[in-house]
Amino acid sequence: MTANNRIALVTGAGSGIGQTCATALLKDGWQVVFVGRRADALEAAIAAAGEQPGRGFAMPCDVGDEAAVKALFDSVQQRFGRLDLLFNNAGMGSAVKTPDEVDGEVWRQVVNVNLNGAFYCLAAAFRLMRTQTPMGGRIINNGSISAHAPRPGSIAYTATKHAVSGLTKTAALDGRPFDIAVGQIDIGNVASDMTARMVSGVPQADGSIKPEPRMDLSAVADTFMAMVRLPLSANMLFTTVMATKMPFVGRG
Repeated sequence: MTANNRIALVTGAGSGIGQTCATALLKDGWQVVFVGRRADALEAAIAAAGEQPGRGFAMPCDVGDEAAVKALFDSVQQRFGRLDLLFNNAGMGSAVKTPDEVDGEVWRQVVNVNLNGAFYCLAAAFRLMRTQTPMGGRIINNGSISAHAPRPGSIAYTATKHAVSGLTKTAALDGRPFDIAVGQIDIGNVASDMTARMVSGVPQADGSIKPEPRMDLSAVADTFMAMVRLPLSANMLFTTVMATKMPFVGRG
C-alpha cells in the first residue's frame, strides 16, 4: 500500500503536537482523521494545513469516554475499511501541587484522559488492525520526559505517563503476532501553549524558579514521521526528542 491510501488517526489533533503531526501526515499523502473534543478546532486545524483537500476528516470524540471511543473506531472502520496508524496523543496536565493538595476529582480527570483514554484508543485500534486485510498497523503513544523523570508538583501527570510506557511495552509484545508495531515518543519542552510558562520560569527540583529552553514543534514532527515511515518489520520502541539545553540529563 502507498501512503495515498493509508489511513491515520490522531487524537488531540486540534492544536499543538497533535495538529502538527496530523498536518505532517497530510503533507506526506496520508488520509488523516483529526480527533479531539471540539469540532470547530478540528475543522480549523484541517483548514490551516492547506494540503490535499478532502484528505483530512474531523471526528469529535472525548477519548475518556469508552463508548464514544468505540463509536469513533466503528465509524473509521465503516468509512475507510481499515486503520494503518494511530497517534495516541491526547493528554492533559494539572496545576502544580504537592500530592496532598491534589483533589481526587482532578486526579481522576488526568488519569481518565492520559491513561484510560490512551488504553481505549489503543485497544480499539488493536481490534481493527488485527482483523483487517492486510493485517497490521502502527500505534505511536505520546509519552513524555515525565515518563522518565518527574517535575515538582506533577504527580498525576507523571504517574499516567509512566503508565503509558507500560501500555507501550505490553502492546508491542502483544502486537507481534498481528504485525502491529507499537512505539512511544517521549517529548521534552516543545514550544506550545502547554509550555508557554517555561519562558518566564517553572519550578525546579532545587525549589528555584527558572526559565527553560524549548524546541520548535517541527523537531517533534520530524521525529514522529521517522517512526511512521518505518516498515512494520521495524519498530522504534522508545525515542526521546527534547530541547538540547533543557534540564534533564545529569543533575539538572
